[in-house]
Amino acid sequence: MASSLPTLPRIVFTIIEPISLVAGFLGPLVSPQFFAASQLATTKAAAEAHELTATEHILALQLGNAYLLLGFLGVFILNTTLDLPTVRAYLAALWLGDIGHVLITAWGLGLKGTFNIFGWNAVTWGNIGFTVMLFALRSLYFLGVFDKNGAKKGSKSKQT
Repeated sequence: MASSLPTLPRIVFTIIEPISLVAGFLGPLVSPQFFAASQLATTKAAAEAHELTATEHILALQLGNAYLLLGFLGVFILNTTLDLPTVRAYLAALWLGDIGHVLITAWGLGLKGTFNIFGWNAVTWGNIGFTVMLFALRSLYFLGVFDKNGAKKGSKSKQT
């Protein structure tokens, strides 16, 4: 269960991350046009001026739905299982997803846009900045930084 996670990872993975994923769901729901155009670090005026195609509209809504699904999975898995290997497997899947999320965003922004952090908009800060923070926290968790006795090797499942 979430209570088996150390305090900082528990707060981040069971409260902060799900809230951020709900925000990722609401963005395209409230304004799919702005959400889609904001995937690249453009100005607010440029994002608002962008007219969505039907395909872009559906993709924005589907991406928002995927964020909501991830939020639900996090809340349900981390708050219901007593099985530490399940928690670790879930966090490992998210760790891999973090890598893809940042790389895809960086590819879209290009090298110049990726390293121009002062030009990032809120969506880019979420896609890169927040995701890198989550990746780092997951990495520290896997390295055993939050464990009192270091990383627990070969922990066995107590319940299935």
